[in-house]
Amino acid sequence: MLLEQVPASERIHIGFFGARNAGKSSLVNALTGQEVSIVSAVAGTTTDAVSKSMELLPLGPVLITDTAGYDDDDAALGAQRTERTRRELYRTDIAVLTADAGKPLGRTEQELIGLFRQQNTPYLIALNKSDTLTEPPASLPPHALLVSAKTGEGISELKEALGALANSGAPERYILRDLIRAGDTVVLVCPIDESAPKGRLILPQQQTLRELLDAHANAVVVQPEEVTGVLLALKQPPRMVVTDSQAFAAVAAAVPASVPLTSFSILMARYKGFLETAAEGVKALQSLPEGAKILIAEGCTHHRQCNDIGTVKLPRAVEKFAGRQFSFSWCSGGTFPEDLTGCDLVIHCGGCMRTERELNWRMRTALSQGVPFTNYGVILAACTGILERALDGIRAADFD
Repeated sequence: MLLEQVPASERIHIGFFGARNAGKSSLVNALTGQEVSIVSAVAGTTTDAVSKSMELLPLGPVLITDTAGYDDDDAALGAQRTERTRRELYRTDIAVLTADAGKPLGRTEQELIGLFRQQNTPYLIALNKSDTLTEPPASLPPHALLVSAKTGEGISELKEALGALANSGAPERYILRDLIRAGDTVVLVCPIDESAPKGRLILPQQQTLRELLDAHANAVVVQPEEVTGVLLALKQPPRMVVTDSQAFAAVAAAVPASVPLTSFSILMARYKGFLETAAEGVKALQSLPEGAKILIAEGCTHHRQCNDIGTVKLPRAVEKFAGRQFSFSWCSGGTFPEDLTGCDLVIHCGGCMRTERELNWRMRTALSQGVPFTNYGVILAACTGILERALDGIRAADFD
């Protein structure tokens, strides 16, 4: 995959935060070597977050976001802008607090540092406009370095510091590569129906296929009606079968119980770090009363089909399984309600278009308010009566 084709959810998200006129936009432009943001001496020129996907050495593929000034004092628009800035932090992997080198850190900077710490977000303080100093400061705040967007002073050091934070010991994550060995055969069941994107596979299918190729394993890609024939044609049973969650029932009937079976959505929950929470959250479904409120959250936005998974198939399956009717609501894309008052369950998609950090923020938001949190694959496996088998499909393949 070319670097420019790396999806945003797989890039390191670097957010630039700070007060108005601290030089955030100028610093973003200096760091990237491009005119990503409009620069002006007028405070508050950046009125909304501006993002740019690119390769930034030594980090690799990144998404850099320039946010609006956090101290915007416009009563109406200012509150909306600061709220958008705050929400941007939830998907930020590394935060860069931009401040004027000629001034002490003020209330705005201290408040942002508090938010970084609250969200456990690694951060740096870029003391910009160092070219205006008559002499270097006697000491710098923790995590701070002097930079100048105007002269380029400290820009290389800033890149190196960002690279060090990005590679600070986080273990590499896999969808299933750690569950297979070279030479294993894995059957991927990818339905091509009215909801399948024309001419391509959906992102989790692409990512899973790529991991199999990287592991020198054998990938057999089929549609649900072809599973039985393929299994009979194989000389040995496959290491595992991975299916689209919508085809769980048909695929489970075709795959012998001795062959591990799971879904792309369940693997994505594992990959994003919330599988155990999702498995626990599904237990709430059976105890929900008639009319309980269920939020279905999708991480992407797409044109709704007449038989859409999130708005049609999933609610239908949930109500049939529970034997009761519920009150459903939906959110999609980058939106997720912080206030879940009255909500009894959150069912999230696999989250392939959202970062691990953002998904975990969504999960924590729900759990902190006592709302169970699960995902499409787990809930559909439960509704099909094969949840334990789908979870065991991962455990049985796990070498650890």
